[in-house]
Amino acid sequence: MSRSLDDKLETLPGIGRTRLDQFNRVKLHSLGDLLLNRPRRYEDRRNVSPISACLKDEFILLNGMIQAHGVKRFQRGRKLVYEFVLDDGTARLHCRFWNMPFLESQLAVGMRVFVFGKVSGVKPNTIEHPEFETVESEEDEQLHLNRIVPVYRLTEGLPQRWLRGLMWRTLDHLDIEESSDQSLASKHFGRRRIDQLRQLHFPDSEEAAEQSRRRFALEEFAVLQRGFARRRNQFRKKAQGHRCAGDNRLIKPFLNALSFQLTGAQTNVLREIRADFGHAYPMRRLLHGDVGSGKTVVAACAALMAIESEFSVAFMAPTEILAEQHFRRMNDWFGPLGVRVELLTGKTRPAPGSPDKPTVTVGTHALIHDNYQPDNLGLVIIDEQHRFGVIQREKLLRKGFYPHLLVMTATPIPRTLGLTAYGDLDVSVIDEMPSGRGRIRTHLRTTDDIAKVWKFVANEMDSGRQAYVVYPRIEEDANGGDLKSVKEEHDRLTGLFAPRSVGLIHGQMDSPKAQAVVDKFRKGEIKLLVATTVIEVGVDVPNATIMVIENAGQFGLSQLHQLRGRIGRGPADSHCILIEDSRKADGIERLKVLLETNDGFRIAEEDMRLRGVGDFLGTRQSGMPKLKFGDLVRDRDLVEQARELVEAHPV
Repeated sequence: MSRSLDDKLETLPGIGRTRLDQFNRVKLHSLGDLLLNRPRRYEDRRNVSPISACLKDEFILLNGMIQAHGVKRFQRGRKLVYEFVLDDGTARLHCRFWNMPFLESQLAVGMRVFVFGKVSGVKPNTIEHPEFETVESEEDEQLHLNRIVPVYRLTEGLPQRWLRGLMWRTLDHLDIEESSDQSLASKHFGRRRIDQLRQLHFPDSEEAAEQSRRRFALEEFAVLQRGFARRRNQFRKKAQGHRCAGDNRLIKPFLNALSFQLTGAQTNVLREIRADFGHAYPMRRLLHGDVGSGKTVVAACAALMAIESEFSVAFMAPTEILAEQHFRRMNDWFGPLGVRVELLTGKTRPAPGSPDKPTVTVGTHALIHDNYQPDNLGLVIIDEQHRFGVIQREKLLRKGFYPHLLVMTATPIPRTLGLTAYGDLDVSVIDEMPSGRGRIRTHLRTTDDIAKVWKFVANEMDSGRQAYVVYPRIEEDANGGDLKSVKEEHDRLTGLFAPRSVGLIHGQMDSPKAQAVVDKFRKGEIKLLVATTVIEVGVDVPNATIMVIENAGQFGLSQLHQLRGRIGRGPADSHCILIEDSRKADGIERLKVLLETNDGFRIAEEDMRLRGVGDFLGTRQSGMPKLKFGDLVRDRDLVEQARELVEAHPV
């Protein structure tokens, strides 16, 4: 039977108004929605465990007959429990459901029931709120027993058995046409799409279920890459790029004046950017690299190319501290070259000047607002781009006529994420660190060792070094949590380390006050800076060689690596000390990754694996596709294959 995946669900036999409403609640509207409604798990009903095998705290699948059931009431009727007792000939199991008395009318003594759940006790064998399913007919025996069966995400009133039967009847003798990308996935896996759909819902084995998931993941990634390719092609056809390759009159003296030489990786990226500036369409490039790998100087060179070509530059940073640091650095670098640099934040306004002179304007979100109206904008640079949304980025780009775009991040991007979340951008990587820097040694200590840690910090400060101490909270937790606050700890550490000077910085401070603290720390007037993660970017003090992070388990691995990057910026060896409660074994185990490597790319991969893609990216990043089948952590090979398939078969 040939059908279109666009067919509405009401065209299927057995779906009336009630069922249709239930499907709509879980966003299933068409035949395609139904068939691609991936089971959330499978039950292997070929090997059901006996009740006698129950072990406390383990998940188990059981099958038996209901021997007794009923509702018990407690506390004068305000609390009740429905319970049925299952017997399979080896032992009995008590299944309990708190405050769900309506189940008594749905079940009866003598019913055959499958039960899945976590064993909460073995004296007697008990499962609290298990998933359960009755078996009522010969058809049920054939469809729901002695096979691997799918278990779906449901809404109230939609039974597993009924939905499984609908899937079985719908897939039987069904035929569907394949699009070009669907056909690519079918050829790659050597099996038609409809056959893989049957294996997705009613697999012959666990391996067949995983193979079908991978087939649809490849299709998903291919559709995604096709969309990126289509957008890139359309953009390049309609958008005319500015010729910004420059003539080297500013870059040569700039590079000669630097106290260091560019690494090979930095030089390669600059070649890529210069080539982009020479194309007929605007550059759209993501630059990522490890903490301290030298992205800012690459951005400065790109800005000078645009200035040489008589175009202005907008350089946007997420915080006023970081914007002011970039402004000072650019001013120091570009001032001797006669290049005008301005700062624009919520509290500053651009200085008046000649509109005919190309300008580098460094700022925060203020660059998006109406008071920034640049003449001849040729290049937009966005630092720490994951802190901005796509809409904010587009608003800044609309300040000019298709300016070039360079977005930067100090969080290394796993390649799978680069090909999906940022698939519309060309990607450059700085994978080489500048020479002449000391080693960063990372240590993991528990709260039991804190006195020794403070003694070490005091000795280092007395030898002329500076230190950071980082906490996860600004204020003390009103609910009595065990996370330390930066304000409370600043007061304590001020007394502990007296007469050494101790400073405080956090995100609720006014920008001028925060900047004054950073300036004092940079000059060495403050020896110990107590901070929140506001120092994660924008603070560069080569003499700061110690970082202590308390409650370290509260942070993601990539964020801890970012914080660690505030030290090790000078020639002396540095020490990052992670402090965690000795009772939190899981957190301590996770932190050991940072002891094993300083490689931000490896840390990013592990961080994404542990936290998931959404948490790794952060809530500000929009545009990340929602994947039904693909997994960016374990499907790296499929992401690569999808890119290759789309490039080899352009439409």
